[in-house]
Amino acid sequence: MPFQVTHRGAGYRFADLTTLLAKATPLRSGDVLAGVAADSALERAVAQRLLAQVPLTDFIEHPLIAPERDEVSDYLLASHDRAAFAPISAFTVGDLRDFLLAGTTTSQVLADLTLGLLPEMVAAVSKLMRNQDLIAVARKRHVVTAMRSTLGLPGRFATRIQPNHPSDDVAGILASTIDGLLLGAGDAVIGVNPATDGVAPIVRISNVLAELIDRHQIPTQSCVLSHVTHTIEAINRGAPVDLVFQSIGGSQGLNRSFGLDIALLDEAHAAGRSLARGTVGDNVMYFETGQGAALSASAHHGVDQQTMEARAYGLARRYRPLLVNTVVGFIGPEYLYDGKQIIRAGLEDHFCGKLLGLPMGVDVCYTNHAEADSDDMDTLLTLLGVAGVNYVMGVPGTDDVMLGYQSTSYHDAVYLREVLGLRWAPEFEAWLESAGIIRDGVLTGAMPQGLLAVEG
Repeated sequence: MPFQVTHRGAGYRFADLTTLLAKATPLRSGDVLAGVAADSALERAVAQRLLAQVPLTDFIEHPLIAPERDEVSDYLLASHDRAAFAPISAFTVGDLRDFLLAGTTTSQVLADLTLGLLPEMVAAVSKLMRNQDLIAVARKRHVVTAMRSTLGLPGRFATRIQPNHPSDDVAGILASTIDGLLLGAGDAVIGVNPATDGVAPIVRISNVLAELIDRHQIPTQSCVLSHVTHTIEAINRGAPVDLVFQSIGGSQGLNRSFGLDIALLDEAHAAGRSLARGTVGDNVMYFETGQGAALSASAHHGVDQQTMEARAYGLARRYRPLLVNTVVGFIGPEYLYDGKQIIRAGLEDHFCGKLLGLPMGVDVCYTNHAEADSDDMDTLLTLLGVAGVNYVMGVPGTDDVMLGYQSTSYHDAVYLREVLGLRWAPEFEAWLESAGIIRDGVLTGAMPQGLLAVEG
């Protein structure tokens, strides 16, 4: 199904919907590396003009990746809610953009539409939007989840404490965690990326964090970010697992490279829910994604990296996760070259995830060999705060000494709350007040009695 047009005497032809989407995508190094990017700004503008005229039904009738050979495609099409789609079934991609930006399209309207949207539709409309459009629409969509804290409420903003340690030293993990708590961080999750593989680190770290949370009655949840097979085994061994983590992608091939499929994710979800460790909710999954992962695994099927990312979000919503975040600048400059591309990708990912009904967070980050710096990250963090991001990372001093990249610090979250008037998750805010860490919403600098009395 080719798309073609003549512009200023020159003919432009795009072989199919996959090609048109890729050519319409704002410039990023990953698509250039894959050989799917537009050859010029003019070709990109022409592709965007044609994309605006594409009926939304084309994404149903012409799947980018055939469901017969990709279980993610099969799931996305099988789960598509035709009743929810009905109000916009006559729309083109351009019509959808106008609809999303209309003042009459409220958070509830967007919530009702959620299951009628395929990820490819959402990715397509994002390609027609300026940054301010992505912010304005995402800000309308509130996605609320809960486990021991309630996340995503309007006017609220949460953080993940990321207390990684290069040797998984428990004392070091606890020191970084307490540092974060004293700065008001941690209402999303205390999440540790273990430096060592296997089941043992999950059991050991989960037990230590559970002791900290239980002793001080902190309304948050912990997570050790390991492969689901290890987490399932840790659950079988009696570990106090709050959240089950996994990196996921938008194609069967990418997920196979991660050592998983939908059946394994279903098993992990069931294992997490079986523990019933939540107090105010039962959302138990935590997913991470990132533009470029499918290309790095040679599992992108010629689809541009931003559309592949949106497909991962479509899979994630099968499991009603507590948390999803795009680790937007982590994969490196091969996929997002500089601060401009990282900022754009972060806003796109947040927009697409929110429209698909996900509790989106963003790891506002970059690797040290990217053409980006902390000023770029300050800009993205502020824009995401305006856009209503559910949570970001909290890393001591912004520098993750185990993973070797730059993210956001506990102090960055303090800044965002102050300038935008954002509050914590309600249960966590009440705990901070009762512990004396904040008073009337302001950090006191006080050390709660006994907070350091946790054995590692």
